[in-house]
Amino acid sequence: MADMKQQIQKRRTFAIISHPDAGKTTLTEKFLLYGGAINLAGSVKGKATARHAVSDWMEIEKERGISVTSSVLQFNYDNYCINILDTPGHQDFSEDTYRTLMAADSAVMVIDGSKGVEAQTRKLFKVCVMRHIPIFTFINKMDRDANDTFALLDEIEKELGIATCPINWPIGSGKEFKGVYDRNTRKITTFSDTARGTKEGASKEISIDDSSLSDEIGEAFREQLIEEIELLDGASAEFDMELVSKGKLSPVFFGSALTNFGVETFLKHFLQMTSSPLPRVSDCGIVDPFNKNFSAFVFKIQANMNKAHRDRIAFMRICSGKFEAGMEVMHVQGNKKLRLSQPQQLMAQERKIVEEAYAGDIIGVFDPGLFSIGDTFCTGAEKFAYEGIPTFAPEHFARVRQVDTMKRKQFVKGISQIAQEGAIQVFQEYQTGMEEIIVGVVGVLQFDVLRYRLENEYNVDIRMENLPYEHIRWIENENIDLDKITGTSDMKKIQDLKGQPLLLFVNSWSIGMTLERNEGLELSEFGR
Repeated sequence: MADMKQQIQKRRTFAIISHPDAGKTTLTEKFLLYGGAINLAGSVKGKATARHAVSDWMEIEKERGISVTSSVLQFNYDNYCINILDTPGHQDFSEDTYRTLMAADSAVMVIDGSKGVEAQTRKLFKVCVMRHIPIFTFINKMDRDANDTFALLDEIEKELGIATCPINWPIGSGKEFKGVYDRNTRKITTFSDTARGTKEGASKEISIDDSSLSDEIGEAFREQLIEEIELLDGASAEFDMELVSKGKLSPVFFGSALTNFGVETFLKHFLQMTSSPLPRVSDCGIVDPFNKNFSAFVFKIQANMNKAHRDRIAFMRICSGKFEAGMEVMHVQGNKKLRLSQPQQLMAQERKIVEEAYAGDIIGVFDPGLFSIGDTFCTGAEKFAYEGIPTFAPEHFARVRQVDTMKRKQFVKGISQIAQEGAIQVFQEYQTGMEEIIVGVVGVLQFDVLRYRLENEYNVDIRMENLPYEHIRWIENENIDLDKITGTSDMKKIQDLKGQPLLLFVNSWSIGMTLERNEGLELSEFGR
């Protein structure tokens, strides 16, 4: 028991969020480099090396240079066991990111110093706020020309509505980037470009009170730094760990993931400031991570991760206790006991079978087609379920047909399996059933991924016909007769795979008109 407690206390589980191209994947690689999990960090889009980011494994990701699926990476560093949940930056995959954030205890927000807060950062940040999870900010690419530092902080506070507390402070940027000042130790770490992929650049520490500082960074920069520190001490929020843990104050760090500058300092501070796995809410109250009974929930399902395996993996976040290979667990939603087979931890494409794992860890288990996102597994006398993961309402719709009618079986299997992963939502025409399949997605890039995966994994070519609908509503009323609903001419009646009735609308005006014409009708933006 003492060993279990120690193991859980060592764990840190966090997600990395950012707008595309802010440098998230590069930062992830550098963390792995420090943990000794990889020997050389490869630039994601580097022409010089044909290698791809460790966390990007799907072929389409390699072709486009974007992450479209969240991956999970575990490594040890400085007596901590770290689980990084890498998320897709592209907004078309925000639903996958949302689910991943449900499995994290804190988030690292990567911001490009020259671009500031971008659209996707805003969206993801709101999800963190909804979950009240601590957010740490890494302002990246200081080795390139960056915006004014005070303006960057101001933008984070205004745009995202969170107070900021810089832990260190940059001196210049781009060609004039001299290094960073640590507000706590009152020391400056000077910047020099590093050889790509190595851990260390030639940097040195020097006190702000050292008379030779001007020789190192230049008198003008020294004067500017002293002036900015005075301003900062008077204007910025005091560091308050309690506010950080409630997600109301974000500690801010500056650096350059590409050149490795400031990454290790950030990692060390971050690990000290974050906590071990947090308690979770279930329908039977709060579940303590140190509870001896094992419990976990599924936050992601991925089919065909590896062509050699042709399988489905359910990723689960362990919330309490210890997992042991071969143990019998209760699948709460399926109401039956089973053994989780082939438990594994992933390092992108590399898999290793695990014998044991603890609260805070993420494990992948073989899914025989029985599991759904949000399912709970537990041991012990008491059965309970963790709070569900809401589904996003799709915003884009298309009618999808297979080109070769002889491949109907593969087509329906492929569409159904990809839908179970939560990347797409599948609907049927009212009364014609699976004859006419309508696919809804949060972002249009998901259509490209669907086409690509059906061709490559299920050997099915498809035709897609975009539909004009932008709004979807589930019908809350029980036992309603769809035939009796009178709507507008641009309203469409459909049903989901569970047979629940839904309505599609071209615009929000039609929703209002339909509600007016059908007294007592209750519509919802979320599926049950």
